[in-house]
Amino acid sequence: MLFHVRMDVNIPHDLDPDTRAETVARERAYSQDLQRSGKWPHIWRIVGEYSNFSVFDVADNDELHSILSGLPLFAYMDISVTPLATHPSDIAAG
Repeated sequence: MLFHVRMDVNIPHDLDPDTRAETVARERAYSQDLQRSGKWPHIWRIVGEYSNFSVFDVADNDELHSILSGLPLFAYMDISVTPLATHPSDIAAG
């Protein structure tokens, strides 16, 4: 199943700088592992925001929830999820 996910990151300004750096480093490693596995095939930065649009390719809602709640920055995110379906006019879907 494909999902379009918007993630808006809101790290508190008073978070300890070392904690922030360590959490962001863990987030990068976690997300890159998911990208390499094919679970997170697309990620785009939203210009001017600490946000991204991503596409996840996972088995079901439960797997997506597990992945998102496992993000080290999850506690600092506002997340919106949209399930995707093949469009009948998509020539790539063949």
